[in-house]
Amino acid sequence: MAKKKAFALRINEDMLKAIEKWAADEFRSTNGQIEWMLMQYLKQAKRNPKKKED
Repeated sequence: MAKKKAFALRINEDMLKAIEKWAADEFRSTNGQIEWMLMQYLKQAKRNPKKKED
């Protein structure tokens, strides 16, 4: 499993409410939804992270 790093995120209140609603609709946590959204965008831009070999 990839190592996770915590950081603070400032986000518009209305945007956060929309993400929270979307997360609930998809049975994800808000954090999980944001991670999923970021990964989708990275894949779309062909910038997804390279997997480390063990």
